[in-house]
Amino acid sequence: MSILEDGYFTLEEVLALPGCPSPEAMRGRRVAVVECGHELPCNPCETACKAGALTVGTPITNVPKIDAACCDGCGICMVDCPGLAIFILDLTRDDGRAELWLPHEFLPLPEMGEAVLLCDRAGSVVGEGQVTKVRQAKRFDRTAVVQVLVPEELAMTARAIALRR
Repeated sequence: MSILEDGYFTLEEVLALPGCPSPEAMRGRRVAVVECGHELPCNPCETACKAGALTVGTPITNVPKIDAACCDGCGICMVDCPGLAIFILDLTRDDGRAELWLPHEFLPLPEMGEAVLLCDRAGSVVGEGQVTKVRQAKRFDRTAVVQVLVPEELAMTARAIALRR
């Protein structure tokens, strides 16, 4: 299975992308994960990143690369990405859970503390998480950011949420 066959990246394909930090670089910190592997004329992530962690360069159709050592996990690249191809992974907890910051453009928005279903890249339910924060800001251009606690083993599998309502 691959993006060519199914229309979405497999986890193995994501881990091989230049926008995906190595597992070592993700451990114990908050960092952006860029799931963009298409050679499109696009670079809002690069221009949004004040830390200089994301580069597209020339030509503008290059696939984004991340320097995880420079990434501060602020999330501005995530809300500027028109393809919703970036999420923030926070592996600083020591309770077996990770926190994901996910761009979310569906209504109704979840509420803080709400239990939500976790979906993988194919849209299949893979587990359950708990919303810790929902952020909306004019700067986010109508894209909400939903922060959700997930079992650590689903940190790179869960890619979206679905409400139980």
